[in-house]
Amino acid sequence: MPTRLATRLSALAVGVALLAGAACSSPKRPAAPATTSSSAASASASASSSASEPAARIAFSDCSQQFQAAIGSPKAKSMQFGCGKLPVPLDYDEPDGDTADIFVVRVRSNHQSQRIGSLLVNPGGPGGSGVNLAAGLVGALSDTVFDHFDLVGFDPRGVGLSEPVQCISDQQKDRLAAANPDVRTAAGRAQARTASDAVVKACVAKYGSALGHFNTEETAHDMELIRQAVGDTKLNYLGFSYGTRLGAAYAHQFPTRIRTAVLDGAVDPVADELTVDERQAKAFEDAFDQFAADCAKRPACAALGNPRSAVLSLMAAADRAPIPAGDRKATGGIVLIGVASALYDQSQWEELGQALIAARDGNATKIMTLSDEYLERDPETGHYSNIMDANLAVNCNDSTLQITDQLVATMAARWIPKYPIFGRNAAASLYSCHSWPRSGHPLPPASAPGAPPILVIGTLHDPATPFAATGVLAKALGSGVVLTWNGEGHTAYPKTKCITSKVDSYLVTGKPPAAGESCPAS
Repeated sequence: MPTRLATRLSALAVGVALLAGAACSSPKRPAAPATTSSSAASASASASSSASEPAARIAFSDCSQQFQAAIGSPKAKSMQFGCGKLPVPLDYDEPDGDTADIFVVRVRSNHQSQRIGSLLVNPGGPGGSGVNLAAGLVGALSDTVFDHFDLVGFDPRGVGLSEPVQCISDQQKDRLAAANPDVRTAAGRAQARTASDAVVKACVAKYGSALGHFNTEETAHDMELIRQAVGDTKLNYLGFSYGTRLGAAYAHQFPTRIRTAVLDGAVDPVADELTVDERQAKAFEDAFDQFAADCAKRPACAALGNPRSAVLSLMAAADRAPIPAGDRKATGGIVLIGVASALYDQSQWEELGQALIAARDGNATKIMTLSDEYLERDPETGHYSNIMDANLAVNCNDSTLQITDQLVATMAARWIPKYPIFGRNAAASLYSCHSWPRSGHPLPPASAPGAPPILVIGTLHDPATPFAATGVLAKALGSGVVLTWNGEGHTAYPKTKCITSKVDSYLVTGKPPAAGESCPAS
């Protein structure tokens, strides 16, 4: 269920985060209805002066009609939806200063009979909407979960309905997504750097010093205020992909306030940023190999020939002469985004094969559709969500990596031969935060002394958050317990009965499965 975006945005796609840190993906899920923004009630009091003091309670107003219509499933009809806003300090070092309003949705089953508390969820990104995730999880989570928990989704600061960061126009995003610079050359590096710096300049001009407060550390503080505001003694949390990084940041700052936490699609909290980037490039290449092997077994897809050669040839051809896609045209950059999009979930492999064959034959409409899904672009209106802008802001505020032309040239020379499809974008993406002002809010460590057992789930063939990070995060937390899914695609819960039963049992009882347990692919 997480949203499809990785932690580092491509320098030329400000949010086309194919390759870095913590990408996230999601089966298609309904977006929150636009009318919820106006129907939400604000909290009746201002935010607490610190996360250790009682927060304002959220005055939830009923928004069931809007959500039930947007979700359109029978199960949604048996749920009550409440919407509200919680003001939190923009700067936790100045708790009496400016505030940001955090939009929160609470989903409660009409049949709930054994309530434990709330289950707070985050889809990753960073920049993914937790409000949308909650809507999507209504049809995915078991009755066991809804019998024991209210489902609580929130748009993190700077995201969606929570003071959204919006730095550039839809037209600029179209141009950035289409770009595909070759940073092995001085001209390519200049192109990537110039484009990235222009976006950063626009963000700084619009938000000034406030820009630094869209970061993981302070978002974790917001989660603590949400926990208090919904009246829970302890936090129950479900985070996907970058949501594991956010969950680890919360665990480090508030370890004794956790009851249960499920971190699915772990981000490595120990490796340096360049190592994380390279590991993700490799994971995408490995995932593509899994797709290619499957493609060869299906006659319709086998007509593509060698999938790797086909994609490389298609990207090069599309850069020379963009391929028609209705009234739009797909460049090599768009082809790459579409390929990455489909690798997040095995259910889209057949669609990817069809899209590549059609694009080779001169019609890139299907590959453009995959790209639009990844970037959260409405193909009818051309309007983007703000996931690109928020993703860039959080990643850059969290980062301490110093970017130079020489570093990018070195990484390009190293990565492109090893990762021929994804290495070029991985190197170009390093420019994303080239001129970003330092926020003073680097990522907290993941250590969580005093925390209860935390369940860390890894998918064996995850393209976006490589499996090896699972054990690293569990060890760093100190109380992490690893659960493995021997499956394909990004994240595991609640995709199979085995994973679902083990996670649900942990959420209800607080007792994790035995360390090292695994679940089959299906």
